[in-house]
Amino acid sequence: MGENLGLTEAVSIALGGMIGGGIYAVLGVVTQITGAATWFAFTLAGVVAVCAGYSYNALNELSDREGGNASGGSVTFVQCFTGNSTLAGMVGWTLLFGYIGSMAMYAFAFGEFAIALSAVPETLAGLPLRPLLSVGAIAGFVGLNLLGARATGSTENVLVAVKIVVLVAFGLGGLAYALFASGQPVEFGTSKLTSFSPIMAAAVSFVAFQGWQLLFYDQERIDDPLETIPKAVYLSIPVAVAIYILVAVATFNLAPRALESHPHTALIDAARAMLGVVGLSGLAALIISGSALFSTGSAINATLFSSGYFAKGLVGNDLLPDHVGDASAEGIPTRTLLGIGGVTAAFSAYGSLEAITSFASLAFILVFGGMCLLAFQQRDTDAVSPVAPAVGAAGALGFFPLMFYHLYRAQQGTFYAVLLLGVAVLAVELLYFERDVIAEEVGAIERDVQGMLGD
Repeated sequence: MGENLGLTEAVSIALGGMIGGGIYAVLGVVTQITGAATWFAFTLAGVVAVCAGYSYNALNELSDREGGNASGGSVTFVQCFTGNSTLAGMVGWTLLFGYIGSMAMYAFAFGEFAIALSAVPETLAGLPLRPLLSVGAIAGFVGLNLLGARATGSTENVLVAVKIVVLVAFGLGGLAYALFASGQPVEFGTSKLTSFSPIMAAAVSFVAFQGWQLLFYDQERIDDPLETIPKAVYLSIPVAVAIYILVAVATFNLAPRALESHPHTALIDAARAMLGVVGLSGLAALIISGSALFSTGSAINATLFSSGYFAKGLVGNDLLPDHVGDASAEGIPTRTLLGIGGVTAAFSAYGSLEAITSFASLAFILVFGGMCLLAFQQRDTDAVSPVAPAVGAAGALGFFPLMFYHLYRAQQGTFYAVLLLGVAVLAVELLYFERDVIAEEVGAIERDVQGMLGD
């Protein structure tokens, strides 16, 4: 468990946390908003993500210079540069709920692609099989992470390599087929580039770009983190964006109807259209379904691994209750992994996919925008150039109201569910972090009441 992770593993973890969500769980939703201009929405979200990545790297360097422990990422940055422990804790809890929502989303997509395999039934003993498969995937990766960093890093390399090869081959093959064999002009949605729909779609897709941030919670396991993490961030985000663009263009042009009727598994129809001309539609469906299982699985794996370290840091800083895990334990505490896995499994089995995904995206938009603002405030130091933080803050904070507007206009049920979930999380955070103040106020009221009764 003592082996450190190098650049290859760091890039794999970052990509594993991004591509599984972007392609297999978000692509269809984004396409329904902006159609053929989906590639542009991913590009906009990627630009904001790169700017946020720059801000995180700058804050990480500054925090290290000041002798701080940067392993808490956003939480440490807030504590270091604002001195507000309550705000830092609320940021931490919000992110943790965001990670749980992301993993639930990946697990949901895992189950959907599993039942898309011809050999897997949709029901078992009269019960839907998808929730069972989702929970089983989470349980499997909880067990893997309990084996330690070596097993996780090695598995992540394999999972990411497989899905990148398959997705790049699918994207290039699909684009070539659309250009030269389909007989139809390739659509890029240029008429929508000046409208609000790609910006709104970029906001919805933002959850697909959170994987790189997980690296900031793994610093105790990464060789030379101040050198390795920036390289991994600046490599992984452009690679993810390029793959998103390639697959989005190919899928929209090969299977536009499938994106409307069953968007989460539309890639299967696109692959069938591409290889069906040579009689290999069944093989194409099998390959894409298998790739989806690899992709969503690696996303669960990477997010669980890093969020476990994140939660451990919160416990160590008294920002989570002690019973969540032992902060002095080597690696990720078992109770922490089991707790995160259990909550994620419950969400994936019983929660609304739209509400969970939307809440997770809003959480990352808010925190990433906040970190960009924090970095912008440090622009007078030599470690921070103001341009990237300013662009990142403007983009993220612009996405936030657009996301709410989209939900209210298109999915009012999800809008109210997300709103209630957000209020509930905020209430729990305030009750925990302001518990001493609340206890004092309640005690004062009780004394006043007793005094009145005594009189």
